[in-house]
Amino acid sequence: MIVIGSDHAAADLRHIVMKYLEEKQLPYIDCGTDESPSDYPVIAKAACAKIQSGEAVRGILLCGTGIGMILAANKMKGIRAAVCSEPYSARFTRLHNDANVLCMGARVVGSGLAAEILDAFLFTDFEGGRHQRRVDMITAIEEGNAAF
Repeated sequence: MIVIGSDHAAADLRHIVMKYLEEKQLPYIDCGTDESPSDYPVIAKAACAKIQSGEAVRGILLCGTGIGMILAANKMKGIRAAVCSEPYSARFTRLHNDANVLCMGARVVGSGLAAEILDAFLFTDFEGGRHQRRVDMITAIEEGNAAF
């Protein structure tokens, strides 16, 4: 299950992404919103809570630049969010960082590029191996017990 959310600045892109997910037959939970104005931290918190609870395994968060969403999402335990504006970074944030939330900016990427980024993020698996040690280090920082 994928969770998706946007603020008002990215509501149009959220609808495009939901259509993409439907075409790929990927189930999703919509955390909104179409309300204007809306606050991205509220949406990020609601969406990431679905990942924390196990209701969803990955998330897609959208705002004007993607930056507000990534800042809010990465404050939540267990969330590894990355803002991506091209497919290469989206692929490697999955391969090497096991990112579970993709953030994109509606004022930065168009619908065609967003689909390419989504393909890279959603259909790339974590490579593990030497990268697992680094993900574990990130988790240790998050939990306040990093010994390095």
